[in-house]
Amino acid sequence: MSAPKTPAELFDLSGRVAVVTGGSRGIGRSVVLGYAAAGADVVIASRKVDACVELADEVRSTYGRRALPVACNVSVWEDCDQLVDTVYAEMGTCDILVNNAGSSPLYPDLVSVTKEYYDKVHALNARGPFRLSALFGTRMYEGNGGSIINVSTIGSLRPGGKELVYSMAKAGMNALTQGLVDAFAPKVRANTVLPGAFATDVAKSAYWLTGGEDQMKAIGQPDEMVGICLYLASDAGSFTNGALIEVAKQGWRREA
Repeated sequence: MSAPKTPAELFDLSGRVAVVTGGSRGIGRSVVLGYAAAGADVVIASRKVDACVELADEVRSTYGRRALPVACNVSVWEDCDQLVDTVYAEMGTCDILVNNAGSSPLYPDLVSVTKEYYDKVHALNARGPFRLSALFGTRMYEGNGGSIINVSTIGSLRPGGKELVYSMAKAGMNALTQGLVDAFAPKVRANTVLPGAFATDVAKSAYWLTGGEDQMKAIGQPDEMVGICLYLASDAGSFTNGALIEVAKQGWRREA
């Protein structure tokens, strides 16, 4: 009987390729750097390719890992297809997919939500992750397996009126996770993380941010998402599949 793996071995991502959408800033950026520090090669996908290139350079210089910047608008079906083709052409495989790209533009009230707004938010937060998961998940299943991590929101379980369209789309992402388990388990694992209030660029324009920088420091910081995403991507999380995991600071309450 072989000796059990050490914690360092369990969390080691050496030899694996991780794709992170929305990877150039916020939670995505922190996860990219965390994965690279754990030994993974990374694909940084975002609409802002210049920011992806800058982060890729940082990954190479700091951690010596391969880093591929890719311009990708997850809300565009064809961009999702192209991202998958680019990853396999340039990196050879994908072992970890983090569906992190997301956005929730403000609106004054529910009746002001237009069809165009609704379709745009749904496309980015639900349709794109579906397409990427279907494509990457199938290749993982046909290959050596892998892990899909969907970054949702606590609002998908407890939605509010001012972020309702976003919360509905993210609830669809929660359902996506369960469907992926049915389609690809046990070879491919799929799990959802549900952040609470986190200090990202999106939060800076949120309706509930009334305390400025002091409030930004009081809520979750992007680096605090790295641990759970590393666990779910690594051998440490090999028995975790289909989970919805809340990540929130208890005792903090945002103002409506």
